[in-house]
Amino acid sequence: VDRALLSFDLHADMNPAFHWNIKQLFVYVVATYATPTNPKNQIVLWDRIIESSDPPKRKILKEENVFVKYGLVDQGAELRGEEVELSLMWDHMPLTGLLYMGEQKEGTASKFVLPTEYQ
Repeated sequence: VDRALLSFDLHADMNPAFHWNIKQLFVYVVATYATPTNPKNQIVLWDRIIESSDPPKRKILKEENVFVKYGLVDQGAELRGEEVELSLMWDHMPLTGLLYMGEQKEGTASKFVLPTEYQ
């Protein structure tokens, strides 16, 4: 098993995602990477629930050096040297009707390469 612990900055205004039929948003950061064994891996590293009743300032995520809530863990030993992409995603939880997802615009996710050796 390979594990990576990391921190990140997060700046996002979630106010536009709210309207009369949204009760809350489940907001989360997903790490996506590929390995020889599994061509697509996605792991949630951080999450937060934002309620419609929260004040507008609370719906603006401005986090600096956030340490992950859940470690980046690979079932094999294949994380080393891999490129990881961090994306912000959210689930709209309506008062009535279907759940649906939202995510940051294509091409705006952060990418980095994990070290080939861990300390």
